[in-house]
Amino acid sequence: MSQPPPPPDPELGEAPPPAVPEARVRRRRWGFSIAWVVPLVAAVVAGYLIYDRMREAGPTITIAFTDGNGVKPGQTELRYRGVPIGEVGAVDLSRDQSGVIVQVRLKRSAAAIAREGSVFWIERARVGPAAISGLSTVLTGPYIQVLPGTGKPKTSFSGVDHPSPTLNRKGLKIILATAHLQSVRNGSPIYYRGVEVGTVIDSELSPDSTRAHGNAFVEQPYARLVRIGSRFWSVSGLDVHVGLFKGLDISLESLRSLAIGGVAFATPETSSGPAPPGTIFVLHDQPEKEWLTWTPKIQVPRQAAD
Repeated sequence: MSQPPPPPDPELGEAPPPAVPEARVRRRRWGFSIAWVVPLVAAVVAGYLIYDRMREAGPTITIAFTDGNGVKPGQTELRYRGVPIGEVGAVDLSRDQSGVIVQVRLKRSAAAIAREGSVFWIERARVGPAAISGLSTVLTGPYIQVLPGTGKPKTSFSGVDHPSPTLNRKGLKIILATAHLQSVRNGSPIYYRGVEVGTVIDSELSPDSTRAHGNAFVEQPYARLVRIGSRFWSVSGLDVHVGLFKGLDISLESLRSLAIGGVAFATPETSSGPAPPGTIFVLHDQPEKEWLTWTPKIQVPRQAAD
């Protein structure tokens, strides 16, 4: 171990070693840099957005559709009455690959939508002779529409391809039977004295396949006009008659009936009571002259008459 050098001896003329300067330590206070402002503000904003999103988040539901064309996670909305109430989080094939499973995160305020009886469908642009709908989706893309149910809470649903025309509407459902529906088709209007009071929902064959059945719907205010003795006939297209003395007689219920067909009916003054739901009426090709003279007095709500 080395020994420290001996102190200088003045008698020998040794000079003392130069003094070593003493280091002075200055305590520096930490200063806030402006460079931290931007990331700090960004972190605060991001945290608030995450908190706000979690605070508004409701339950997640799954909806099964046969086709998920145009449905995109993070973009496609779930709407009710035109108001967004949820957003698609994921889209996957079903286990048997026969359809798609769409996961939707509801807003907390719309949690009551997840109930038995709720009907979901994908709103897309539909153009047909009976109606045109969903044209706004051409630019914005499709969205999921819902009609809430009133049953018990539920998180798994089966969507429909097309909503029923009578969905959430009150009225009378009847059946029009004929050997051939001719031009009467889905969406054909039903008239009473030239006023549209209902529509043909869909068509099918009778159980024994001997006749064609048109399932018809008459709006609630006008349902009382349909009686047991009512008569229905087709008003599809142009009805042209040429007579020797009368000349050319052209009858057309409306331009709409020319495109998609139509049905008219009349009720006699001495008819029986109101027709119950599911009553089957014969759909005639043409009306008899007597039917056109029937003028029963049947009160309907004022708003319907207007």
